[in-house]
Amino acid sequence: MSIKRYGVSGSTGTGGQHLPFAKAVEAGGWLYVSGQTPMKEGEIVEGGIIEQSRLAIQNCLDIMTNAGYQLKDVVHVKVILTDARYFQSFNKVFSEFFAEHPPARICAVADLVVDCKVEVDITCYNAERV
Repeated sequence: MSIKRYGVSGSTGTGGQHLPFAKAVEAGGWLYVSGQTPMKEGEIVEGGIIEQSRLAIQNCLDIMTNAGYQLKDVVHVKVILTDARYFQSFNKVFSEFFAEHPPARICAVADLVVDCKVEVDITCYNAERV
């Protein structure tokens, strides 16, 4: 079994800092997408929980798609919210993306190391990629 890393060079975070981890890692048909925040071009996009949730999820999906996986391949999602009051709004956005193929999920409340409201990571599986 080989391991493939996506987005190792050139990944930047807030303030243009180099990020010392892969955007995603693939092994044995599994794809693990690193936690994504509502960031574009290395900067957090301002907005409420709805806008930030859409962008964080979309960032995950963009990485997943670039690695050759599809929405139906998503088996698990981890969500970190900075405020429990965001839970219902996040669920509405989550349903927009995953209503047809709902994955397993965990959602927790915690502080984040960047100034945003949400972070999302996904795990995918595709037996054809083993």
